[in-house]
Amino acid sequence: MQKILFYCALFIAFSGQAQKSRIGFYNVENLFDTINDPNKNDEDFLPEGSYNWTGARYMEKIDHINTVFGIMGDLVAVGVCEIENEAVIRDIVRFSPTMSKTHGVVHAESMDARGIDVGLIYDSIKLKLVSQGIIRFTLPGKEIPTSRDILWAKFLSKKDTIHMLINHWPSRSGGQEESDKNRMEAAKNGKRYLDSVLTIHPDAKIIFMGDLNDYPTNNGPKLVAEKLRPQITKSSGEYGGSYFYKGEWDILDHILVSDQLLKKSKGFKVIPNSGKIHSPQLLMETFKGDLLPFRTYAGRKYLGGYSDHLPVTIDVKLK
Repeated sequence: MQKILFYCALFIAFSGQAQKSRIGFYNVENLFDTINDPNKNDEDFLPEGSYNWTGARYMEKIDHINTVFGIMGDLVAVGVCEIENEAVIRDIVRFSPTMSKTHGVVHAESMDARGIDVGLIYDSIKLKLVSQGIIRFTLPGKEIPTSRDILWAKFLSKKDTIHMLINHWPSRSGGQEESDKNRMEAAKNGKRYLDSVLTIHPDAKIIFMGDLNDYPTNNGPKLVAEKLRPQITKSSGEYGGSYFYKGEWDILDHILVSDQLLKKSKGFKVIPNSGKIHSPQLLMETFKGDLLPFRTYAGRKYLGGYSDHLPVTIDVKLK
């Protein structure tokens, strides 16, 4: 009953204002199923695992993600990361009160050592999927790929072709400076894709999004920003970031777009300065005196929250 009342309130709130079409990204924080996959390092996220990851907790997580999507608005497309497989992203759509009959999924299995991937959910009425693929790369010092692929998809929105790239760059494990080379490898491969598209089509419409595990001032995001325009800045949110670490907020979750999407033109376009970091009260918690995202877990302790990241969006117009 509480869930029904929440969605009714959400509908009333949004129906009272002009609904904006949006593109978004959300790090959902460790969305694993409860089935043991012998090819993945998922043992902790099983009912008998160290996180005691049960079916009830899984379904609560799915419900939380869909609640966040409702907060984000009318999502034409939303990228996600920290998902175990295609099945879990399809469960998000299947149990959504708004997306189940209208939205499709783009996903590919990566060779990530933790067993997590990126994915994309899109409105199949407003966007026609033309093609999809991955950018796979090997980190410095490694012999085989062990990180998340960059997922790409090409869509048609009436006569416009839209390229979307979903990222989850390597972590800062070992320290920011020591691990910087890993994220730079991801950045170089992403930029190579951008160069190839923009060389052939200088007016290409491109949206590059993801948890880059880097701040806007770091080397990797700055390299991508040589080609695209960052839309998520400190002024996009109430706290100056999408992630809280060691007492400070900053931006790990990025959306960058090509110049053509910001021009005054007919067709699919991005509304300038519309980048937003969403931080309603239900997505926040107070921990040791600090206000931060309401997490699913703190260490191994189950909190029952949403994610350790806040969601980000940009507004778009479709004609």
